[in-house]
Amino acid sequence: MSDSWKVTLPCTRAEAEAIDPEGAAFAEMAAPPVLMTRELTEDDVEDWVLDAYFQDEPGAREIDMLRAMVPSAGDLAVAPERIAEQDWVTLSQSGLEPVATRRFYVHTSANKGEVPDGARAFHIEAGLAFGTGHHETTTGCLMTLEAMRAAGTVVRNHIDVGTGTGLLAFAAMHLWPRARATASDIDPISIDVTRGNAAANDVKLGEGPGRLALAVAPGMAHRLIERRAPYDLVLANILAAPLIELAPVIAAATAPGGTAVLAGLLDRQAEAVLAAYRRAGFRLAGRVQLGDWPSLRLVRRAIR
Repeated sequence: MSDSWKVTLPCTRAEAEAIDPEGAAFAEMAAPPVLMTRELTEDDVEDWVLDAYFQDEPGAREIDMLRAMVPSAGDLAVAPERIAEQDWVTLSQSGLEPVATRRFYVHTSANKGEVPDGARAFHIEAGLAFGTGHHETTTGCLMTLEAMRAAGTVVRNHIDVGTGTGLLAFAAMHLWPRARATASDIDPISIDVTRGNAAANDVKLGEGPGRLALAVAPGMAHRLIERRAPYDLVLANILAAPLIELAPVIAAATAPGGTAVLAGLLDRQAEAVLAAYRRAGFRLAGRVQLGDWPSLRLVRRAIR
């Protein structure tokens, strides 16, 4: 692994939330930068930064493209920082604490720690796909699944749409081990990552009960997904806009009385998402709020 380069610019929270890490700005580059934003001062909407990691030393054009994403940085002088040969993804994870909910314990290789008695541990590395469990949205979904299981909810057929690393699908399989399980993602890399994580966490793949079927699909548009519907649990930890767009599709694939767990949206986006799903025949049945990130539990109304 060769040296890489890092550029850091101050920004506001609004600018950080508007950045699309897979957007068109750097699409023409053979090796586009990895973009990460972080909060420097808790609850200070003005004190955020954008970190951009480049494979090669960025020039004035690349830096100007970054400036366009965070106008509040103004003309602040920027000096690209050389990062000596190392795996910066692993280094970035070394400071992450494991995520412990009542029934799950999610860790990377750099932060395993002591697994609590009775908790199902999942080893999930970050890097190529989203959904390590360290973000509030994923953690909120884990807590929602735990609450459903504790309340006696029966799940026989579930799907994780936009699975990322497979974590939520794995968690649902642990809670309902006899159910049929499906995980999909529009990104083939995410499905490859999920396949590898399944092997690392002793999760069986396949189409039978207690096994996970995988599909590369935009939303739920795949023959396998359509054939296995209806689902009594749909998990979708993605973003607000695709959640709204998928509302009719998710409704059509959810059994009457079935549950949809939605996350990846900010608190200020929740009403728009809820409105779309109410129109599609769902009612709000529960909500887990972690910081600015709600996880919504919706139940599809019975068809009359």
